[in-house]
Amino acid sequence: MRRPPTASPSRTAPAPTSPRRTPLAPVAAGLGLLLLVSLLAGVTLGAAGVGTGDVFRFLWAGLTGGTVAAADGPAYTIVWEIRLPRVVLGAVVGAGLASVGVAVQAMVRNALADPFVLGISSGAAVGANAVILLGVFAGLGVWALSVSAFASALAAMALVYAAARTPRGLTPLRLILTGTALAYGFEAVTTVMVFGAARGEAARSATALAYGFEAVTTVMVFGAARGEAARSAMMWLLGSLGGATWAQVPIAAVTVTLGWVWLRRRAEALNALAMGDETAAALGVPPTVLRRELFVVTAAVTGTVVAVSGAIGFVGLMVPHLVRMVAGADHRRVLVLAPLAGAVLLVWADLLSRLLLAPAELPVGVITAVVGVPAFLLLMRRGTRPLGGR
Repeated sequence: MRRPPTASPSRTAPAPTSPRRTPLAPVAAGLGLLLLVSLLAGVTLGAAGVGTGDVFRFLWAGLTGGTVAAADGPAYTIVWEIRLPRVVLGAVVGAGLASVGVAVQAMVRNALADPFVLGISSGAAVGANAVILLGVFAGLGVWALSVSAFASALAAMALVYAAARTPRGLTPLRLILTGTALAYGFEAVTTVMVFGAARGEAARSATALAYGFEAVTTVMVFGAARGEAARSAMMWLLGSLGGATWAQVPIAAVTVTLGWVWLRRRAEALNALAMGDETAAALGVPPTVLRRELFVVTAAVTGTVVAVSGAIGFVGLMVPHLVRMVAGADHRRVLVLAPLAGAVLLVWADLLSRLLLAPAELPVGVITAVVGVPAFLLLMRRGTRPLGGR
């Protein structure tokens, strides 16, 4: 008797069932249009007013290599050199965090996981604050912060992987527990550096916001803190796009795009993994191998975006849930909409961070927390649907 051939997971992994089957194309087109409007708003609005007509003129000059009048030089610099790379980088970071959020939730089979559950963000914070507070890698100039944060993120990834790995491979529970435990360890190292470098009681007290009501406390801290290094450190720890430059955009964009392409190609395997390891194995998807690949991809994308923007929370947690409410649990659909939704969310969050206390700025992570905490509680109250849709 011949054994039936093992079916390819790309052909037989069933899409998770969902009561909603919203047409994908109109929603994706609407989000794409909303993203364009958001980018335009991010470039136009700010502490220094620039008319919409002037914005289009400056953008056209920048894209075509044209010239502008000498009197328009300051406004052109604001639009092309400051605001445009900032909103573009914000869109890239938002898309990356949302995509990785989808992957992490499938990898650990936990609907309340996000890209930072593996401790990578906290690890990157150690490297970033080593530059800000201690002057490490000062010889690298403007690249010191990004290089140090990315290197420490990779080191954190390797440490989490080594600690969580067992002879049977990676398991969701061990990944979560190991990442959470090491994240606390990395945060402790960061706190020691901030306390050691801070000068003045107000700046030193700023470290308490990492353990309390961050959004409210940060507003008071930024009004009272005296230590510039400590203030910069806290700005990075809560996420900021204030230092965005054109040099940062290509690296982040390429990494996020490659990561998204890989995840999109593995969407059906993610559907199988979300239904459980036994189901995935029965469908021809080796869960341990897939989880290892996901770990590397999510670590690379998270490390890259954290290196250029700091630790921005709640985007990777909220966006996948909001998208699933519209598109269902099928990763082939979720991974189309999540990057667009994440980009829109972060562009507007960054815009609010610039406008609320203009000309001063809030960390963008404060805005995402203010939006994310109520959304998180609402999701908890309504109950989250299992990733497999069952």
